[in-house]
Amino acid sequence: MTHDDVLISTGGPVGRIRLNRPKAIHALTQPMCEAMAAALVEWRENPDVRLIMIDHAEGRGFCAGGDIRLLADSGAADGKAARAFFYREYQLNHLLFTYAKPVVTFMDGITMGGGVGISQPAKYRVATERTAYAMPESGIGLFTDVGAGWYLSRLPGRTGQFLALTGARIDGAECLALGLATHYIPSEALDEVKARLAGDPASVEAILADASVAPPSARIEANRERIDRLFASNRYEDILAALEADGSEWSAKELATLATKSPQTCKVSLRLVALGRDHADFADEMRVEYRVAARICQRHDFLEGVRALIVDKDNAPKWDPATPEGVTDHLLDQIFAPLPASEEWEPL
Repeated sequence: MTHDDVLISTGGPVGRIRLNRPKAIHALTQPMCEAMAAALVEWRENPDVRLIMIDHAEGRGFCAGGDIRLLADSGAADGKAARAFFYREYQLNHLLFTYAKPVVTFMDGITMGGGVGISQPAKYRVATERTAYAMPESGIGLFTDVGAGWYLSRLPGRTGQFLALTGARIDGAECLALGLATHYIPSEALDEVKARLAGDPASVEAILADASVAPPSARIEANRERIDRLFASNRYEDILAALEADGSEWSAKELATLATKSPQTCKVSLRLVALGRDHADFADEMRVEYRVAARICQRHDFLEGVRALIVDKDNAPKWDPATPEGVTDHLLDQIFAPLPASEEWEPL
């Protein structure tokens, strides 16, 4: 099976999904999500397929996220296409999360947003020296989705909250240290690893372990005490105050970073991570995220963030509300409120 933007095939006992939009760093579209989901459903019932591999065909990244420009264009109109994309993308995320057969994802290069959504559910997540992992949605007025409330809330200490708010980009060694990756393998060894997996999928754990190497020191570990202490609150204003009071060079840098972010996004993401820890079922996480996505895609900050960072590239978004205090609990309650029963998200 071949789709222009995602190559889907089987080689013996292995199902292969290769993202194939190199000019867009393999950013996901709705047809890509639907093609991947259809293949996974088919392979789920096929006893001959025993392992799934997800990677990218070429280019400098695994997946840079979703097709943000398309989502913003839809959001500026009736939002129907944007909501349809999120609905299908979240069904794919959930399908991967609940998949019984082992899945290996290769997070080689840029792995952001939607790329996180299709890599984190996998049992085996391979990082390399080229991995650049981030949830950068706070900079464009969107929010940390694709299951981020679940994954980030389960990271050590307050690192999940830190990543959600700042959009910090971390490398492969940091991904391994935080548990976002299960293995660290040099990029030059990946082709051999994939060939070995295709030939002997039952030995997936031994093959990945044999190819793994000791990573460099994880930079984020040196800042763990600061992160856990200064990002301790679930109230965004408290985090900003703690960073201000700390007075260190590190805190000043993080404050400057947060000053560029959408206050609405930061508060939404912080609430999402706080709620995510209590979800017992991943479907509950995706249902909440879809409610948020269905509304955020048509709100001012997302449209303005895309204009400022992607369209006009003036990097000067004018957020509304402009301050954290302006993002009230009432506004957040509206964004997180259940949808009408006929519009709620459901898994495949």
